[in-house]
Amino acid sequence: MRRFDIRNIAIIAHVDHGKTTLVDCLLKSSGQFRESQLQGDCILDSNDQERERGITILAKNIALMYGDIKINIIDTPGHSDFGGEVERVLRMADGVLLLVDAFEGPRPQTRFVLKKALEIGLQPIVVVNKIDRHDARPQEVLTETFDLFVELGADDKTLDFPYVFASGRAGFATLDPTIPSDNIKPLLDTIVRCIPGPLTNPTGPFQMMVTSLAYSEFVGRIATGRIVSGTIKANQKVVLMKAGGVKFAQQVVAVEVFDKLGRTAVSEGTAGDIVALTGLDKPEIGDTVADPLNPVALERISVDEPTISMSFTINSSPFAGNKETGGKYLTTRHIRDRLNRELEANVALRVEESGDKEAFKVSGRGVLHLAVLIESMRREGYELSVGKPTVIRKLIDGKMCEPFELLEIDVPTTNLGPVMETVGNRRGEVIDLVGNSLGFTHVEFSIPSRGLIGIRTRLLNATKGEAVIHHRFDQYKPIEGEVPHRANGVLISQETGKAVPFALFKLQDGKDFFVSPGDEIYEGMIVGENARDADMTINPIKEKKLTNMRSSGTDENVILKPPRKMSLEMALEYIEDDEYVEVTPSIIRLRKIWLTEQDRKRNSRPSASH
Repeated sequence: MRRFDIRNIAIIAHVDHGKTTLVDCLLKSSGQFRESQLQGDCILDSNDQERERGITILAKNIALMYGDIKINIIDTPGHSDFGGEVERVLRMADGVLLLVDAFEGPRPQTRFVLKKALEIGLQPIVVVNKIDRHDARPQEVLTETFDLFVELGADDKTLDFPYVFASGRAGFATLDPTIPSDNIKPLLDTIVRCIPGPLTNPTGPFQMMVTSLAYSEFVGRIATGRIVSGTIKANQKVVLMKAGGVKFAQQVVAVEVFDKLGRTAVSEGTAGDIVALTGLDKPEIGDTVADPLNPVALERISVDEPTISMSFTINSSPFAGNKETGGKYLTTRHIRDRLNRELEANVALRVEESGDKEAFKVSGRGVLHLAVLIESMRREGYELSVGKPTVIRKLIDGKMCEPFELLEIDVPTTNLGPVMETVGNRRGEVIDLVGNSLGFTHVEFSIPSRGLIGIRTRLLNATKGEAVIHHRFDQYKPIEGEVPHRANGVLISQETGKAVPFALFKLQDGKDFFVSPGDEIYEGMIVGENARDADMTINPIKEKKLTNMRSSGTDENVILKPPRKMSLEMALEYIEDDEYVEVTPSIIRLRKIWLTEQDRKRNSRPSASH
C-alpha cells in the first residue's frame, strides 16, 4: 500500500552547492515558524564547527507540512569524509533533490551520492541552484547533469527526471530560468507531484532498519529509521536483530516523529513514518528492530571502514595543565571516556587501546573526520597530543593493500604543470584530463590515501590558491612504493622560556617561524621550519649581550617576518612520525615526541645543531 500523505526526501549535493541554504528557504516559506525561530543563515548547521567551516557534518531530519502533505527532509553532508552518513540516510528516503551549482555543475561528491541514490532506486529531482550568479550557465549545467545520469547507467524512465531552477539565497524556484518567480512553491509542487509516497505494509509484522544514531545523556542512544512494515507504540516489546542473526529482546520506551526543527513524542508510529526510538540497549547502524513474535531481518547496510588512523595520547609537555592555556581534562581516563562517548553516535569511528597504556589508536574516514573530533574535544576543555595520520592497510588475497582515492582537481590551465608534478611525486596516476573554454583544466587522478596527507597545502601554494581540490575513497589496491616525506626539516627549541626578537632575527635567514616574540616555548617544541631538509636545534630565547660602551642609537632594527600560523588540519598534515601536535583549548603547538636532544638521538634520525 502506498501512502499519499507523506513524502520522504533527502537533499544531496557537493560541498558548498547550497543544500543547507535551500533548506533555510523551505523553512522560511513554509509559514510554520515565528521569525524569531529562524534567525541567521544555515539554520540546520547548528554545530559551531559546521558554521565556521561552512560545511554540514551531521545528517539532520526535519519535517514540513505543505497543505495536507508532510514532507520529511533529510539534509546530508557533502564532504567525502562524512560520505558514510549519506549512504545510510538515503535508505529513509523515497526520492532525492540533487542540487547542482549553476556555474560549477556536477562535482565528485555529486557523482558519488547520485550513484548511491540510483542504486537504491530513488526518484531524483534535479535542482539547478544559484541561478542568480552572474556567471551562471543553468542550461549547460542541466545538460552536464543529464550526461552524468547517462554515464552512471540510468534507465530511460530515470533519464526523464523532473528539474527545477532555483536560488536558495534569493528564495525562489522556477521551471524556466529566464522567468524568475518570487517564491519557492514550484519546487514544493514538483516534490509533491514527482516523489512517490512510501510503499508500506501497515498490517504486517513490525520492521525498522536503524539508519542513524544520536546520543543523549538522559536516554542514551536514540535509533532513527523508517518503518517498513507494521506499527510501533511506546513501551512495546521488540527484538533487536544484530549482525550474524543474534537477537536481543528489548522494549521501546518512547516513539518520536520529526516535526518542524525537532521531534515530537507520539503514541504510535506507522509504516512509512521516519521515527526516533528511545530505550533500546546499544542499537547499531544496520540493526533491524522487529516484532518479537515474527522477527524478520531487513537486508543489513554496511558502514564504511575507516581509512586513516592517529594516535591520541595525554599531553606530556612541560606546559600541560597550564593555568592560562591548559585544559580541564588531562588524564588518560578523561580521554578514554570522551572517545567512548563519541563512539555512541559517530559510527564511522574506531577506537582501540594501543600497546602504550596512555595512548589510543583512533581511526576514521579521513583527516577532516578526525580533525572535527579533536577540535570538539579542544573546545570542551580537553588537552591531548596527537600523532601523524597513517593509512590503514589490509591483507587482500594474500597481498598487502592500501586505500586509494579518486582525486579531482580543477586548475587554471597555466598552472597545470605544478599540479601534475606535485601529484605525480606522490604516486598519483592520471585517469582523465579535460580542458574547457573558460581556461580551466579538470584532471582526475588515482592516488594512494597516504599521498593525500599534506597535499592540499602544497597544491594551493603551487597554484597561487586557484586549484579546486576534491577527493573520495575509491578502493583498496596493492601497496605502491614510498611517498616523499616533508621536504624541510624543523627548528627545535633547546631551551624553555619566552621567544626573544633578537634571537629570532639572527636565526630567520631562509627560515619560517611558527612563534612570535614573547610566546612561551619549551625544550623540544618545534618553533619553525628549516630551509634545509635536516632538523636544527636552536636557542630562540637568547638575549642580546649589552655593554656600557654601546649606545642605543647604533642598534640595528629588528624586522621579523610574520610567523606562519597553522590550523589544526594543517598541523596534522605537517608533522612527521617522530612529532606530535599538542592540542589545548587555547593553543595548538608542534613538538618532537622526544623532547631532549639526547633522547632524540637515541630514538630518531640525527639532527644538525646550531
